[in-house]
Amino acid sequence: MMIKVNTHEAKLNFSQLMNQVVNGQEVIITRSGQDFAKIVPIKKVTNKRVSGRDMDAAWIADDFNSPLPDELQKYFVTTEESNQE
Repeated sequence: MMIKVNTHEAKLNFSQLMNQVVNGQEVIITRSGQDFAKIVPIKKVTNKRVSGRDMDAAWIADDFNSPLPDELQKYFVTTEESNQE
């Protein structure tokens, strides 16, 4: 069931309207006879996480912790010489 109220009624009865929403009802707020807001209960996510579901989705290279080549390293490490250029 859906409840329709104007802004004045919504302000006066906000707590009662929230109780209705908690009980699963939707509330439409109108202004000058036009619908402009809808308050709905938040649906709880019931999906459980599955361990290992994305196991093969990513990989880490064998040389992940190896030093970068000099031509790339210069972009990540600041030296006194590069500061003076």
